[in-house]
Amino acid sequence: MTENTTADPAVSTDTDPAATVVAEGEGVTAELTAEQEDVLEALRDVVDPELGINVVDLGLIYGVDVDAERIATIDMTLTSAACPLTDVIEDQAREALEGVVADFRINWVWMPPWGPESITDDGREQLRALGFNI
Repeated sequence: MTENTTADPAVSTDTDPAATVVAEGEGVTAELTAEQEDVLEALRDVVDPELGINVVDLGLIYGVDVDAERIATIDMTLTSAACPLTDVIEDQAREALEGVVADFRINWVWMPPWGPESITDDGREQLRALGFNI
């Protein structure tokens, strides 16, 4: 199950601050639950179709929450709000998360806007290997 919504990842209604990871890119230190780590690891199999790099290392994952019923809510952005590939990414996420969580939904968020500073060190190395100057 996915849901296309617009949310501000800086605003959270969670009572447990460790329940959500925000801005998975460089310099972020957040304590993650085992379930969140499992979701993020699975999402490394979701590859941005245009850049060929996974959505975690591109810094497209703004937050992950897994509730008691093992339903994951993923705050995710794209490199561009005009990207027509949300269906492809949702399908990849569905495959990657099968068996990891009972269900999931993606909140498509646009604030703060994605920028190259969100890319992890691993993502930067992958982009350089593809010939990008970053």
